[in-house]
Amino acid sequence: MSFKGFKYTRRDFLKRGISGVAGFSLFPTFVKREGQKRKYAPSNQNNKKIIYRMLGRTGIKVPLISMNPGRNGNLIHEALDAGLIYFDTAHFYGGGFDERVIGESLKERPRDSFLISTKIIGLRDNRTSLPLKSVSPAEFRADFFKKVNRSLKRLQMDYVDILCLHGAGNPELVKLAIIKDLMLELKKNGKTRFIGVSLHQKEPSLIQAIIREKIYDVILTTYNFRQPHSEEVKKAIADAAQSGLGVVAMKVMAGVYWDRERKHPINTKAALKWVLQDQNVHTADVSINTFEHLEQNMSVMEDLTLTPEEEADLQFGKNKALTGLYCAQCGRCRSQCRHNLDIPTVMRSYMYAYGYRNPGKAKETLQQRLLEDITCRKCSTCAVSCTMGFDVRQKCSDIIRVLDIPDEFF
Repeated sequence: MSFKGFKYTRRDFLKRGISGVAGFSLFPTFVKREGQKRKYAPSNQNNKKIIYRMLGRTGIKVPLISMNPGRNGNLIHEALDAGLIYFDTAHFYGGGFDERVIGESLKERPRDSFLISTKIIGLRDNRTSLPLKSVSPAEFRADFFKKVNRSLKRLQMDYVDILCLHGAGNPELVKLAIIKDLMLELKKNGKTRFIGVSLHQKEPSLIQAIIREKIYDVILTTYNFRQPHSEEVKKAIADAAQSGLGVVAMKVMAGVYWDRERKHPINTKAALKWVLQDQNVHTADVSINTFEHLEQNMSVMEDLTLTPEEEADLQFGKNKALTGLYCAQCGRCRSQCRHNLDIPTVMRSYMYAYGYRNPGKAKETLQQRLLEDITCRKCSTCAVSCTMGFDVRQKCSDIIRVLDIPDEFF
């Protein structure tokens, strides 16, 4: 195994240890992963207040909280018993293992007692977010259908409730005939009840493009209090809801921490309230990895009002001039980079590792975008000026080390 000046054999890696290779004292999920057994008994979980909103024109009522459950089967059961019925995943999460865990955990449950959303990314050019020019339309369709069928097999289901085109980064993508035709065909063939799009960047323009096409049912969009353009996103979300689209918010915790060293956590309960106070958001997709997380997120529905203390907490990092871990995904950095590196994706991976404590997802994200050739080490100075105040070169040079970690450690 080698990467840009590092050369490790698997034996070398084991001898040196995780922290010796990549500073993984910062990534405690490697050392202590939440187990499959409950660590404590939630207090009256089944008596928690559940607030529902209609998911656009789908006609489905969903709880304000939905979840990406990771790989904890007991947690999936606990969440479903508590009233959280909407589970979100993706074809490539955990190399497919996340879908397998969800499928195994829910196979004995009535199919109409839960909702499953998964996401598929086609053979796309990472620079343009459009289908690869080297791939024929037939090859693109075949690959997409193959991935959908593989996801259904892992989930042990005949259909998903929502199938999303994953990570659209270009408004032109959702307009393409090949995309629209294959999504509608999957819906017509019963592989999915509804179709949607997930997006991490260019939210206002992408949402407007999705609205205009009039074929999509749901959007899964980044939305949080740290977005410099949150008012623009808020308006686009209002337009989406008005048009009948179901609106699912993600990245609502805005990176979880204000700092890389994790000394200053974001008040995630306040951050979640901030998003859910927007009536045009029908549910918030939250990564829930522990029973404690489940309890806290459920408690948000007891009162969505932000207290003065919570309001102050949402201003804490700004007042301390902390840059946080959340990247606005504005994309302005790419044209500044001498190598045209997909910096937004690298920054999102950095957030997964240091904020969400999920280096496995960080590695997946880098690999999915084919970012093995991150060239920051070749530059003595960085030409990028980040709108969020990030030291881009430092973050890029730091996170690329995750690519050297053997997959079995995740």
